[in-house]
Amino acid sequence: MERPAGPTRPALIVVDMINTYDHEDSELLVPSAERVVPVIAELIGRAREADVPVVYANDNFGLWRSHHGELVDSALARPHADLIEPIRPDDESLFVVKARHSAFYETPLAYLLWSLGVGHVVLTGQVTEQCVLYSALDAHIRHLEVTVPRDAVASIHPHLASAALEMMERNMGARITSAKGTDFTPSTS
Repeated sequence: MERPAGPTRPALIVVDMINTYDHEDSELLVPSAERVVPVIAELIGRAREADVPVVYANDNFGLWRSHHGELVDSALARPHADLIEPIRPDDESLFVVKARHSAFYETPLAYLLWSLGVGHVVLTGQVTEQCVLYSALDAHIRHLEVTVPRDAVASIHPHLASAALEMMERNMGARITSAKGTDFTPSTS
């Protein structure tokens, strides 16, 4: 697929934040998620104000017959609903259900972004050292610009998250920044 000519728009990708937090390692993830949820909520608000597509790429919790509304409802019915409500998808949000680590693997995300004229993805969510890292790699090999706000990604193991951010920057040319330093202006590159 060739990218449409002219400026490319950014998209905000929210990885795996619609979560029940009833999985292995969740006790290690929840404190990190608590720190990033307000930051992600602020980024979502800024993206919506700038008319930037907000795409939720989310695990399906093994519920293959579910649609995104059921996934959101399931997460909101669990003890950590306070982590879901501030970043809850609105009616304009796009939603891609994923089965594996990368938001791109066996999903329509690449085509969706192409059809929207997106050439730059801002990756937020969890887990930095797993799904965010693999999504960044898949974005990079699809010739998308990648930005990762370090304060808008949650981790299970902080030392691995630091290494993952360094890998994204060094090996994939990702821009590692803060949420406040994240730019939603269309790119001409």
